[in-house]
Amino acid sequence: MAEERLISAEEIALYDRQIRLWGIAAQTRMRAANVLLVNIGALSNEIAKNIVLAGVGSLTVLDSETVTALDLGGQFFLEESDIGSNKAEVASLRIQKLNPRVDVSADSSNFRGKTAEYYTKFDIIVATELEVKDLVSINGMCRQYSKPFYAGASIGLYGYIFADLIKHTFSIEREKSNISIKLGPESSTRTILDVIVKKEGPKLKEIVTKQETYKPLSESVQSDNLSKLRPRSMMKVSPVLPAIKAMWKFHEDTGSQRPTTESDLVKFHDLALDACRDLGLPVGILSPEFTTSFARNIGTELSPVAAILGGVLAQDILNYLGQREQPIQNWVIFDGASSEAPIYCL
Repeated sequence: MAEERLISAEEIALYDRQIRLWGIAAQTRMRAANVLLVNIGALSNEIAKNIVLAGVGSLTVLDSETVTALDLGGQFFLEESDIGSNKAEVASLRIQKLNPRVDVSADSSNFRGKTAEYYTKFDIIVATELEVKDLVSINGMCRQYSKPFYAGASIGLYGYIFADLIKHTFSIEREKSNISIKLGPESSTRTILDVIVKKEGPKLKEIVTKQETYKPLSESVQSDNLSKLRPRSMMKVSPVLPAIKAMWKFHEDTGSQRPTTESDLVKFHDLALDACRDLGLPVGILSPEFTTSFARNIGTELSPVAAILGGVLAQDILNYLGQREQPIQNWVIFDGASSEAPIYCL
């Protein structure tokens, strides 16, 4: 990250509660962070609100689109008078008002014209509501310079978060366990690097330092490692996961964002079944009723769903910057109909 800027006494007072929660060093890293938000929508509204109120150093909003009447339903940074204006420019002005101490700027150019060098200016890149080919492209450019990348979308009652933090080292502080902790691999993606034991009053605490290794989106969407789960566990995998892959494939095949006819719905269901097979999952987790419900939610923004996903994604950004707590590895799949948000490692 950029050279850390010292936190003033005024900022310490303002952020007192969260500094008590995760420490001055973590807050200082947040204060130095430059975040890029690609595309402004209901989900990115929530992400921007949360990280700006938490006190990141700067936020750049990148969006070349203009405000339409359809944007007003789920986006609280936009107003009716903004129709016809650039989304990034009008949203950034209102985001700035949330916390004058954060540098908020707008980039009204098209993200498809950006090169990998553009992303070197930022410490974290977040892209929302984009086509999978664009997400893969941005993720690939971020990886050239080891820049952490998040993607996400709210799809009516459903949604997802994807994280590629390349290699991320973090620490967990807790009461000392009676079980001896060994250094080395803890899972297929996680390694324990160090354990420090300290005494706090009558109790012993341990600080466990771990490192997570991530896969890029291009590899993750091809994964079939869920097929290694036990049969009963496979049947519990959220049907939203293959439906998301079907949504991307449907758009790629037809050019349409969402199915509109009965034949479209049949095609969408078949694509979801194909996605199940690609993931190594039993097709029994899907039903035509579910895929129809999911298809009819495509292209809609529901503020409560965006608030939940935006809260989770923003918190993970803050955890990453603070180098505290277990980060997302690497998918959160949200199903508002069942009120579930499982995490899958693909």
